[in-house]
Amino acid sequence: MSESKHPRNIVLVHGGFVDGSGWQGVYDRLSKEGYRVSIVQNPTLSLEDDVATTHRVLDALEGRAVLVGHSYGGAVITQAGNHEKVTGLVYIAAFAPDKGESVSTLIADPPPGAPVPPILPPRDGFLFLDRDKFAASFAADLPADLAAFMADSQVPWGVDALNGAVSQPAWRTKSASYLVAADDRMIPPPAQHTMAERAGARTVEVPGSHAVYVSRPGTVADFIKQAADG
Repeated sequence: MSESKHPRNIVLVHGGFVDGSGWQGVYDRLSKEGYRVSIVQNPTLSLEDDVATTHRVLDALEGRAVLVGHSYGGAVITQAGNHEKVTGLVYIAAFAPDKGESVSTLIADPPPGAPVPPILPPRDGFLFLDRDKFAASFAADLPADLAAFMADSQVPWGVDALNGAVSQPAWRTKSASYLVAADDRMIPPPAQHTMAERAGARTVEVPGSHAVYVSRPGTVADFIKQAADG
């Protein structure tokens, strides 16, 4: 496979409330396929900082890259994907904002009957999910002990990250792929389809919770590989 045609770098960006370790199953599979996989450890304090963190990872790479985002990570890659080394974007149950949109604006008006993420009121400028509702909303298809660990190891999500608006959506100029999690109770699947269609993304829907990248790493890795092999 030629680097001139297909990038061998894949950069994975996590979302809110979690860190990059959830990508391990995807990382293992893509690495065994010969890809150079990097995982961005975003502080999730602000969108601007997270884009800068992602750019530092991209700057250090040799050659081109596919940029992958889960959940809030989709907002990060939408802005960070304008980097010259990025050839394509992959959204995994992720937000794909347009110009001037943020995660906050995208979740402001949920459709009637849609599940509402159990986000607690801000504490000192940071957001958390209700621990007792974490498994059902975020990780319903994971083993109970793993879902409980994720609930108890939440990364504080900065309100500034939630409110950070995209100024230049990279999906307007670069190819996009979108994996919809059919059983997601954080981002309603119809909203995922709407964002994917707007971005002109190649779209696949699979069974899975919002944590589909953890529960179905093989499916997610194959989807990313298809985008990289384009």
